[in-house]
Amino acid sequence: MAVPYALPKICVSIGHRSASRFAALALESCDHGETFIELRIDMLADPSAGRKIVKRILRRHPDVTILATCRRQGNGGDFLGSVDQQVAVLRHAVQAGASIVDLELETLEQDCRSLEPFAGKASTLASYHNFERTPQLGPVVRRLERTGANIYKVATTVRRPSDNLKLLALCDSHSNMVLAGMGPSGAPTRLLSPSRGGLFTYAAPDPLAVRGATRRTPFKAEPTAPGQLLASDMRRLYRVPTSRTATKAFAVIAKPVGHSLSPLIHNRAFKARRFDGIYVPLQVEPGHLRNFFETMRELPFSGASVTIPHKQGVIRYLDSLCPLARGIGAVNTIYWKRGKLFGTNTDALGVSGPLGRLIKLNSSRVLVVGNGGAAKAAIVAVKQQGADVTVTGRDPRRVLRLARFHGVRHTPFERLGDDYFDVLIQSTPVGMLPKVEGNLFPERIPADIVYDLVYNPLETALLKHAAAEGKVVISGVEMFVEQAAEQFQIWTGLDAPRELMRTAVLQRTVN
Repeated sequence: MAVPYALPKICVSIGHRSASRFAALALESCDHGETFIELRIDMLADPSAGRKIVKRILRRHPDVTILATCRRQGNGGDFLGSVDQQVAVLRHAVQAGASIVDLELETLEQDCRSLEPFAGKASTLASYHNFERTPQLGPVVRRLERTGANIYKVATTVRRPSDNLKLLALCDSHSNMVLAGMGPSGAPTRLLSPSRGGLFTYAAPDPLAVRGATRRTPFKAEPTAPGQLLASDMRRLYRVPTSRTATKAFAVIAKPVGHSLSPLIHNRAFKARRFDGIYVPLQVEPGHLRNFFETMRELPFSGASVTIPHKQGVIRYLDSLCPLARGIGAVNTIYWKRGKLFGTNTDALGVSGPLGRLIKLNSSRVLVVGNGGAAKAAIVAVKQQGADVTVTGRDPRRVLRLARFHGVRHTPFERLGDDYFDVLIQSTPVGMLPKVEGNLFPERIPADIVYDLVYNPLETALLKHAAAEGKVVISGVEMFVEQAAEQFQIWTGLDAPRELMRTAVLQRTVN
């Protein structure tokens, strides 16, 4: 049977030990519009139940394409049986109506006859998995080609940004390739491969489809592989089905990156302005910055946001800095100009704008807490407006260097004493998800206005405490929206839809 090239671009992968919950999850996914699903039959406590589940799905949704997988434990799955038993489980799934079967490369090399029962009855997918790294892939592809399968799947753990390039390059020579970059650094492969010629990409089922068999008790469906994104995000936020080779790619680089709302706010803005772009999350280790810039030039990325802990580290790899970024000593935005990579900093606008609407900064005393890139942006922003700036933090040596570099006052954190300020700007990660209980000022807050630059969660422990004391509070959402709007305008040349961007963050939903 030939490869079904008309396959949808997104395949939702379903897996659960309980047969009833497995079936309920698959059925509700189809009820809510999914037309292509993978059934990880090996994850069932009783894999023989897979045949009945396939029948139930097709009885209600006869047009759904089902990919049946029964991966053996030694190859990253849960199935404990022999190769013959594995093939029998998949044969029963095909008899029930599954149209594609996945057999891992190791099984096919162990028994070259494993594909014979499916000839003329189902398309075959030969899969290679490496849960440790992304090796040289040429030898892997040659092994896959020798199997005679219709479709090849390569799923590897992405350790460095360039591992995504190695995976995506496979699309150049194969039209039957399915790619999966596993782990938090592999999102670019999962999101970009369909637009670069990949046959389809895998996704996790939506929370909308996560119900018990009685529809009364919600339960959580775990992704069947590390790094899978929700189907609704891939379709509505990242617009994977409509992305093209010409679609411009942007990224946010951070460590960690999972908490970032930048993909939400920028992809929503791209859609609102009908800009053909996709913005992806990319976790980058501090030691892999050079590798990221090599990847940025080769992929290429059309721009990037930079956040913790890379705002200072990226500077050495850029071709040029704007005066503001040079004065701050930190970069949060990378863009191309005349074929070169430039760095700028839009954080400063996100600090001075919201504060300027509340207070005259040229006659104010401002305390900046922190010593990283956000602190530098805050210092420059309010100093340019004429504020009297004092910097403090938990690392006195770094605070001293920062104060001397910017020509402002400094004071040890533990010696704030009875000193008081008009504005307190909290620029450290304290209080950020997942450690939301963090608060550097659990007792006395030495200012009338408290601006916490952390935006996730929306209301930090510091802001809750400040509001309870009657202080004027500003959420980090204000800075986040302003700096993102400026990034959007730099990259696209279009006016940013600020209110939509703010609403996207406040609602934290994808419509």
